[in-house]
Amino acid sequence: MTTLANVMVAIVALEHVWFGVLEAFLWTKPVGLRTFRNSPEKARLTAVLAMNQGLYNGFLAAGLGWSLCAAAPFAASLKVFFLSCVVVAGVVGAITVSKRILVPQALPAAIGLVLVLLSR
Repeated sequence: MTTLANVMVAIVALEHVWFGVLEAFLWTKPVGLRTFRNSPEKARLTAVLAMNQGLYNGFLAAGLGWSLCAAAPFAASLKVFFLSCVVVAGVVGAITVSKRILVPQALPAAIGLVLVLLSR
């Protein structure tokens, strides 16, 4: 169970690396425009905000990566904390931006969180 939980944590971390890159560097590029369904004008106006969001996603990815490398007494607590942050961010994003956020962001983190809790 621990291995499966760690695989899910790694998947969520890699997702957040990608989200961070999309938001911080590709927001105004064709892939960013398609992904976030933005017009070039809206993307240009919100690029600074998106870079900030990307930075936060990078921090989540770093925390999840840290949780995979941490020593046994702390690793599970770090995983629970950072996965919970991702779930909350996904739910808030679904409420405030788009319900589409739930599946790629909150669902994998929720699955990972359940697996981590079951493996304790």
